[in-house]
Parts: sequence; C-alpha cells; structure tokens
Amino acid sequence: MGMSVTISAATDEDAEQILKLQYLCYQREAEIYGDYGIEPLTQTLADLRAELARSTVLVARLGAEVVGSVRGTVDEDGTAGITRLIVHPRMQRHGLGGRLLAAVEGRLTEESRATRYRLLAGHRSEGHLRLYRRCGYAPVSTEQVTRGLNLVTLEKGAELGDLMASA
Repeated sequence: MGMSVTISAATDEDAEQILKLQYLCYQREAEIYGDYGIEPLTQTLADLRAELARSTVLVARLGAEVVGSVRGTVDEDGTAGITRLIVHPRMQRHGLGGRLLAAVEGRLTEESRATRYRLLAGHRSEGHLRLYRRCGYAPVSTEQVTRGLNLVTLEKGAELGDLMASA
C-alpha cells in the first residue's frame, strides 16, 4: 500500500528539504532561460528561514520527505502574492501542484482575508502557465525583465478560488 501525500504548514525543520527541492526544481527554469543565477538557485538557508517566519509556507509530504512547497503573502489591499510553487519532478503531473495552489489560496484567505491571488511565470514556462490557467488564473500583464525573459502576471479573484476549492 502506498503512502498518501499530505499538505501542511512548513516548519523551520523543513527549511533544508525545501531549499534542496527548490534547487532541484528550478534547474529546468534556469535551463529554459539560460540563467543559473536566478534567485531560487542562489537563496541561502538563512534567507529561506527568514521567509518561513514572515510568510505562509506550505509543504507537501510523502512520509517524512518534502515533495512540494508553495509560499504566499497578502499585502494591504488584500492581494495574495503566491510564489515558489514547486513539486518534485517524480511527483509532477499527478495534481499535486494544483492541490498545493488550492491549499495556499485557502490558507491565505482564511488567515489574511485575501481578496485576489496573483502569481508570476516566465513566458516560456508553458507547463506552469497551463496549470495556472487550469486553476482559474488569467494573464493581466507581461513585463520584459531581460532580453530573454518576459514575466507574465496572472490573477484571479478569491471568490473564484473558493468556488474551485469546493468543486
């Protein structure tokens, strides 16, 4: 019998596993954009621990192993910024990214009264863009960051998130 993946709040003890998973998951993004100096690959353990203290961070666990994670914060106007949605490559394409996204949306709405959700994706990150659209996000703007990278901003209202989570 296989183990089930559970989603819960991250603890400081999860920091090393999250950082290692983040490094693994962002290798593909670095390759796509030809930039191995991206922040997810250079973040330190101390920086991640500080982020754990000030953000909502969830992890997906398979037994004791962290196989996914996502982070979020809510600003003064109620916009929840969702970042660093990562899933171990061997666990991808099984719905875990969507589950993590729905879980952080729910948590940010409960804890911080988020009224809308916002996330960013690189224009060549087709898998991410497809997942976000499937989860109800729509592109609202694109910003050229470097010659080879445009960041797409996607948003959806919290009401839609609540409806999708209950479906």
